[in-house]
Amino acid sequence: MKKSIFSLLLGLSFLFTGHMAMAHFGMLIPSDSMVMQGDSRTVTLILSFSHPFEGVGMELAKPQEFGVMRDGKKQSLLKDLKETKVMGHMAWKADYPIRRPGAYLFYMVPKPYWEPAENCFIIHYTKTVVAGFGDDEGWDQEIGLKTEIIPLSKPFGLYAGNVFQGIVKLNGKPVPFAEVEIEYYNREKKAKAPTEYMITQTIKADQNGVFTYAAPKTGWWGFAALNTSDEKIKRDGQDKDVELGAVLWVKFVDWKE
Repeated sequence: MKKSIFSLLLGLSFLFTGHMAMAHFGMLIPSDSMVMQGDSRTVTLILSFSHPFEGVGMELAKPQEFGVMRDGKKQSLLKDLKETKVMGHMAWKADYPIRRPGAYLFYMVPKPYWEPAENCFIIHYTKTVVAGFGDDEGWDQEIGLKTEIIPLSKPFGLYAGNVFQGIVKLNGKPVPFAEVEIEYYNREKKAKAPTEYMITQTIKADQNGVFTYAAPKTGWWGFAALNTSDEKIKRDGQDKDVELGAVLWVKFVDWKE
């Protein structure tokens, strides 16, 4: 009897430990990625930390940094943040008026998040780009984050099925063969993955840090390039690893005839 119980517990242990870990994503989703004449000129940005495909949220403490860059100039928007809920957990939102043509690069630097399941801290440097009034100059500018995806394709105005390319940088330098996790923001929870392997798509950049991906469906897609920091953060007197994520959110739209 004892042997049977042990075998059952061992089997359950393999079942749960064999379950694939859900990917974390810093999220920065604007109400519109392309503001045109006649559109609302105020963009609402929602900041959260979540598992976007499964719709499982996590707490996002107020970020260390939140701002926008346009024409190479940064503006802090931290004071504009208001607390909200995303997937039942603490998140943040802010309204920003798009007054002039051009590309607006919004970015967030969160406080380190402790993930006990991975025994490490997570910091996702997250950004998205909004284009205004038909002008797109500056969409490929670098914000200068510690780790960052620099788009090589315009990160807006893309059809589902278009190829998107970006270059992964860490401390301003390309990261050869960087691993990039990709997830669809399953906002309506209508998308179903055939298997767990299909929830998070994983690709690798080439020797120059360049990755390529074609999104199969309309909507928001997150690209998270992951690296481990050389620096540690102490927890309970012990040094812990820090996962650095360069995250970029890109919207793909439907082809209509």
